[in-house]
Amino acid sequence: MLFSTANPNRPSPSPPPPMARRLRLRLRRGRGRGGAASFSGWRRRIAAAAIVTAAITALIAFAVPSPLTIGFFFFPAADSSGGDRSPPPPPPPLLHPLPRRAASALASILANSTSRSSASAPPRPRSGIRAHRRRIRALVIERRSHVAYWRMSPDEALAYAKKEIENAPLVVDDPDLYAPLFRNVSAFKRSYELMERILKVYIYQDGQAPIFHTPDLKGIYASEGWFLKLMEEDRRFTVKDPSKAHLFYLPYSSRQLQLAIYVPGSHNLRPLSLFLRDYVNAIAAKYPFWNRTRGRDHFLVACHDWGPYTTTAHEELLKNTIKALCNADSSEGIFIRGRDVSLPETTIRTPNRPQRYVGKRRVSQRPFLAFFAGNVHGRVRPILLKYWDGKDDDMRIYGPLPNRVSRQMSYVEHMKSSKFCICPMGYEVNSPRIVEAIYSECVPVIIADNFVLPFDEVLNWSAFSVVIAEKDIPNLKNILSGISLRRYLAMHTCVSMLQKHFLWHAKPLKYDLFHMVLHSIWFNRLKQIEVQEQ
Repeated sequence: MLFSTANPNRPSPSPPPPMARRLRLRLRRGRGRGGAASFSGWRRRIAAAAIVTAAITALIAFAVPSPLTIGFFFFPAADSSGGDRSPPPPPPPLLHPLPRRAASALASILANSTSRSSASAPPRPRSGIRAHRRRIRALVIERRSHVAYWRMSPDEALAYAKKEIENAPLVVDDPDLYAPLFRNVSAFKRSYELMERILKVYIYQDGQAPIFHTPDLKGIYASEGWFLKLMEEDRRFTVKDPSKAHLFYLPYSSRQLQLAIYVPGSHNLRPLSLFLRDYVNAIAAKYPFWNRTRGRDHFLVACHDWGPYTTTAHEELLKNTIKALCNADSSEGIFIRGRDVSLPETTIRTPNRPQRYVGKRRVSQRPFLAFFAGNVHGRVRPILLKYWDGKDDDMRIYGPLPNRVSRQMSYVEHMKSSKFCICPMGYEVNSPRIVEAIYSECVPVIIADNFVLPFDEVLNWSAFSVVIAEKDIPNLKNILSGISLRRYLAMHTCVSMLQKHFLWHAKPLKYDLFHMVLHSIWFNRLKQIEVQEQ
């Protein structure tokens, strides 16, 4: 009892307040069986939490190819020069040891996961472990320094990116990139990663429709329209503050410029170039960014055949600006290899389904050696038909596809049934048949002297195409027949893997055509940056 009643003369104490009464009641309950049950309940909860933690740890250990990969994050790696490995430091003691039941469950789970992982994957070689750790260490360092990009000025960020690309780590067996397609897959991957993290583009809002900000998404000039549409809808690369931009986009359409200004039958392109000259002068007078670099950090995208000629009236626009052009003719002095970008010419018939005619077909289902059908204009196509129109059953060479032939097999089916698709130049060096052939998994045969092939700065076109000089057209069949089956199968595989890099999507995907065009503009801009040696 808390208060004694032995002395009757002692005054009785006042009753305790309600809070104290509840406290005493809890203390009395804690001394009995209820307290022990409550304490054992807490032990069960701790044990259950420990088992859940052990299960999660085991799952992580099972997902990683080798336990050493996890060990890298907790223990220092051995010296890569070949020195002896120092034993890992002992783990810190637990503040509260696990209950016996939880400890036994943890031991059994870890034992099972270790046996499963060791049975499924052979042990790594010693050198492979070191290389793997170095790659992880580089990735961790990069993650930690990611915030540094935002602290750099645009010029500093470009210089940093160029230096990083020159020292790109080796890429082996990347699941998203097929190495034979690229000149240097390691440099491309590093450049693409840095573009995603660093590049910011400012789009001038000046200019009225339809020449500006009005994309044409249908027809053979649709490439410029699709890029304009996706660039203006983008939220990852574009910025509202031009002081943060690394590139500046002139959002005009060469196709809309031709429709709005050119007088049919006049054969006079001067008004088109004067219009674009006045627009650039207005931009330079209104903003300080053009004059800062004389247009070297500005770019335009034009797919019409006349796109290059619309830039000739402005000297800085012609000589300094990065031009992404379908008509990439290196012989005219307008397109400069290494600065300008060769833009693929894609024919889009249904804008709601830009990938409508993309398909796959095995080599065994391609009975024809080569195929071409199209209008006969320019300097190359008349020579092609002179030597091969109807001369050989294996060489399906036509002018416009005859009705008697198209009733039996359409143009697209001919491409999908041929091993090689002939892509001769028309009035200009570019041709939409190159991309059509890629969509049909038909190896393109390109006949256009002085044509700079699309994305030539990163793609290895010899791996998936045949380039033939115009003078060799009479020997066309011998050249194609002389390609071994082994080489053709490798080329066909490359064309199949190349398709995703030439596709438009309503919402751009990684490594698709929108990103490939933007990357080539970014890549060629970096070539102009001078990196100071330290």
